[in-house]
Amino acid sequence: MFRCREDFIRGINCLSLAAIKTQSSLLAYSFMSNHVHSCLRTDCPEKFMKTFWYPYNRYFNARYGRVGRLGERDFFKMEIHGLYHLLTCIAYVLRNPMHHGVTGTPFGYPYTSIRSLFSKDFGWEDDMSDDLHGKYAYHYLPSHRRLPDGIRMTHNGMIHHRSVIDFADVEHQFSTARTFLYYMNRLSGEKWEMEQSQDAISLPPITLDTIENGIMYQDIRTMLVNEHGRSNYDAISDEGLCQDIDLVILPSFGRKSIYALTFEEKKQIARHLLRRHHASMAQIARCLGMETFV
Repeated sequence: MFRCREDFIRGINCLSLAAIKTQSSLLAYSFMSNHVHSCLRTDCPEKFMKTFWYPYNRYFNARYGRVGRLGERDFFKMEIHGLYHLLTCIAYVLRNPMHHGVTGTPFGYPYTSIRSLFSKDFGWEDDMSDDLHGKYAYHYLPSHRRLPDGIRMTHNGMIHHRSVIDFADVEHQFSTARTFLYYMNRLSGEKWEMEQSQDAISLPPITLDTIENGIMYQDIRTMLVNEHGRSNYDAISDEGLCQDIDLVILPSFGRKSIYALTFEEKKQIARHLLRRHHASMAQIARCLGMETFV
């Protein structure tokens, strides 16, 4: 779903504009290469998702020369009630890159909203600029959409986290930066579930199994292991692998997109990537848009 930095920026901007248009309160988001997690207060989740995903789907299809729906027809949603259920949900969304083994801590991944929170306490640099209201800024927005008043962009064209995230509300829920750090770093386990029982509601506790429902690309046991920070972070990422395919390999085949490749060409590329990067078969298949290449 997201093959390069510009795809991620486009996706985040579409999500941000959807929150503004549907008057939803966006609390957290995390964009992975093949799925998105978000936590928000909204009266219209279906409208929000349509407003978010339709323009991104159009952009992706136009960029990569494909047709049809990007992703599944339906989306997975959970209704959240209670303080500890909410804290767990936000923590899970922001910790998602760590669970998938792409970063050792939640703070090392660029495509989440984590830098919108407790910025003074953590010394986050303010990379917003008011110089991106021209053609450069609109290059990263859906067609016919304008940047709403008061919304600012970073130097790379992404709508800034603190322009759309309800960071004051999230910071209030966590109370202090130290509490926030505690939630970002503690390991999953029964303590999370016992804590949620304090909400005294009928909803079951949020766990990796429940909130990762529908994402079949990684085993829950592997995700729990990744929490310990022992993954191989020198391995090539999905973004890096996709860029190698799109910018280096595809031109040699005379193709502009993976969607123009034949199945046999994809198998040939897959074998080359196995030798070159020692990537897993699942990762290579994912980046080539294949179910399998065996």
